[in-house]
Amino acid sequence: MPQDDASEAMIITPHLELHHICIDDLLTLFESPEDVSMYLGMPYANPYRILMDESGPLRWRVPQVKLDPSVNKWFVRWMVEKETREIVGNISFHGPPDEQGMMEIGLGIHPDFQQRGYATEALTGMWSWVVDQPGVESLRYTVAPDNLASVALIQKFGFVCVGQQIDPEDGPEDIYEMSADEFRQRFT
Repeated sequence: MPQDDASEAMIITPHLELHHICIDDLLTLFESPEDVSMYLGMPYANPYRILMDESGPLRWRVPQVKLDPSVNKWFVRWMVEKETREIVGNISFHGPPDEQGMMEIGLGIHPDFQQRGYATEALTGMWSWVVDQPGVESLRYTVAPDNLASVALIQKFGFVCVGQQIDPEDGPEDIYEMSADEFRQRFT
């Protein structure tokens, strides 16, 4: 398995640092989550065991990276709270831009850190970074209609509901989208 040549640049928001997870650490986290050697020398700790007890997006992202290591640049980042230097969540695109230039994103925040604005910050940071990447034309966020907090979050950004899909694991999801151009005009 080829190793990342270099880690993607950290994305900084007012209260968070979004640290990219390199391929070797991504594989270790998925295949040997109890191996804490990946945190040695890092400027953060993982006391809440983010992605250790539940693999979250790793079950999809690791097979993608094993097939094509170059896609890892779009994948998992730690959400590190600046004040405590602790990992409080993770965020990841679902893949590189598709044929239409669409980028879908997902995130998870430890329950102790929800309702603090971290989702807004992390999404703003990731989307601000990705709209400047080649081939990105639109942003997508899918959410269960009864997940009122996430619906309110995406509506706060001004994304428009463009339809619904049935996710094999999560059931019905509303699909929200915004063009990369509109995001740039409104938020960067």
